[in-house]
Amino acid sequence: MTRACVDAQAFGARGDGCALDTRALQAAIDSAALQGSELRLGPGVYLTGALFLKSGMTLRLDRGAMLLGSHDLADYPLLPTRVAGIEMRWPAALVNIYGEHDVSLVGEGCIDGDGQVFWDSYWALRALYEPRGLRWASDYDAQRPRLVQVFESARVRIGEGLLLRRSGFWTLHLCYSEDVVVDGVTIRNNEEARGPSTDGIDVDSSRRVQIRRADIAVNDDALCLKAGRDADGLRVARPSEDITISDCIIREGAAGLTFGSETSGGLRRIHAQRIEVLGGVPVGVLFKSAPTRGGRIEDLQLSQITLRDVPTALRVTMNWNPGYSRAHIPDAELPHAPRHWRALTAPVPPGLGRTEVGGVRIAQLHARGAQVAFEVDAYAEAPLRDFHFSGLDLQARCGGHVQDVRGWRFGADCRLQTGTPIAVGAGVELAGLDTRHWHEDPALRRRDVSALSMAEQDVL
Repeated sequence: MTRACVDAQAFGARGDGCALDTRALQAAIDSAALQGSELRLGPGVYLTGALFLKSGMTLRLDRGAMLLGSHDLADYPLLPTRVAGIEMRWPAALVNIYGEHDVSLVGEGCIDGDGQVFWDSYWALRALYEPRGLRWASDYDAQRPRLVQVFESARVRIGEGLLLRRSGFWTLHLCYSEDVVVDGVTIRNNEEARGPSTDGIDVDSSRRVQIRRADIAVNDDALCLKAGRDADGLRVARPSEDITISDCIIREGAAGLTFGSETSGGLRRIHAQRIEVLGGVPVGVLFKSAPTRGGRIEDLQLSQITLRDVPTALRVTMNWNPGYSRAHIPDAELPHAPRHWRALTAPVPPGLGRTEVGGVRIAQLHARGAQVAFEVDAYAEAPLRDFHFSGLDLQARCGGHVQDVRGWRFGADCRLQTGTPIAVGAGVELAGLDTRHWHEDPALRRRDVSALSMAEQDVL
């Protein structure tokens, strides 16, 4: 049975790239939802503000069809949501699936955020904030629309050749949602310029998510697992769990596969396989958190990860980007501090702030052209436990360093070719790995990244 289609032109959509089509497109969306049908956009450039897809409908963008984001922030209404781990009001995304179910966003067309105006606004605000000791607030106060947000929704399908590009902020954010399938998306955020915090796909306190066949070039985390920040994230306490990621290629980004830094609700039962990461990415697999994040990362299975000319194969840092992570309101700013600043700076007891990481299986990680095999730092009070490696095939100029770990084991099938051995901290043992590949270095110390400039911290 052929599904009925709604014609957006019948509702007044122009698709000429000049007239603002928001009202016409939303009317067509609402009609499609009432009929449980499909809204199909043919070739054209549909200039629009925020759109809200509804339960039981499909939005299909044909090849040649483009949703082009408005530059006017007023076209993106403020809504309760979560932004970078904190619940607050924030502009709606360009395309929203917000409190809905059984929705599809598919086709070989394009959703283009035309984000340069929002990137510029961020850098302008940050230039004003840094001298005031507010670098950490920049990401929250420079409000920028995401490209696609799935929020508190279920049974959502996205893909089938969809091109997502030039997002003002994160590209595809899946938050507080379940049973989501993302299959067949291309993300290109670095064409013409590189925007700050233009993540690819963020899975945030969601469950039963499948990501397949994503081709990603962004200027921040490409595939990222998150679950809330600090006191607010610990209050919400919702994990990201039962996530599968497969058959993806990462061409540009801060890392190929990232866990954190928002870890407060926990990350568990995550399987990733057949991921290829290319030389435009500095780190292959990245775990990052901060002393106030807390949460537990457990039961991770990563396999068939291929790194080509990626400088660092595996990095773990539990003191990531202090200039951003360690929020403190200067005394001069306290009288007018907004609510979300107070949420960001709410104290977290040390025992709750330490992120626990354990039960990680990494198999068939292949790296060629790497500079460093391992860069691993945690805390003595919360060592990284029970990492098991098998089938590793790493070539790197140096082994790097590993400290604050317990129960790390390497299978007999692991092969390392490094110009220098891995330096390990006192009491650390890399069981199963030939001792010619590692040695204890009593002088090994954790790197004090807080001494670096804020710009340098941003790219670690």
